[in-house]
Amino acid sequence: MNKFVSAALGLAMAASCATAASAAQKSVTGTLEDSFCYVSMGAHGPSHKKCAMGCAKKGIPVALVEKGTDKIYILLPPKNDTALGSNVVGRMEDEVTVTGDAYEKGGVQYLTVQSVK
Repeated sequence: MNKFVSAALGLAMAASCATAASAAQKSVTGTLEDSFCYVSMGAHGPSHKKCAMGCAKKGIPVALVEKGTDKIYILLPPKNDTALGSNVVGRMEDEVTVTGDAYEKGGVQYLTVQSVK
């Protein structure tokens, strides 16, 4: 019985590791927000655009708040050791559709930015 439990636990752990590392192509429509002001102060909207652009330029993580939900995706550049492009920073507080690889880790949703429309 212990061998069966150990084998089942091992398979479950292997499956969860494989799931965490896999990505699925996804398109999400929502509003680009600077995560600090949006989460800590609730600041958002057209009057917050200049501040949001400044925060994004300084490296504050950009959040995509999915339209019609409270689901938030943290945006990642399309590859390591790069910054988010002007196609994101210049559109802060705008409604956009971002397409990229979706990941989930530790309960946080991430989306790489491969295109912004």
